Amino acid sequence: MPHTTTLKEPAVALLRAEVEMLMNERQSLLKTVGAAAVFIANLDSGALPEGAYESAEMLSNSLNDLPEDSLRDALSIVKAEMAESE
Repeated sequence: MPHTTTLKEPAVALLRAEVEMLMNERQSLLKTVGAAAVFIANLDSGALPEGAYESAEMLSNSLNDLPEDSLRDALSIVKAEMAESE
């Protein structure tokens, strides 16, 4: 049985590395989403160039389509980073 365990160890290590990479990517995406949400919330649509309306609306709709928990996590990350920089 030790031989079987030895064969599984590289697979487990690879899965751990993949999960770690995905978690880091998730954190980066949440930070981006949070920053975009804060940007949209503070945006003066009247000050936008005419060509930017469609992109701003698409971004706003995408943010609104996110699950509430994900958006809350994203805003928490941005809020924490903004507090650190003050």
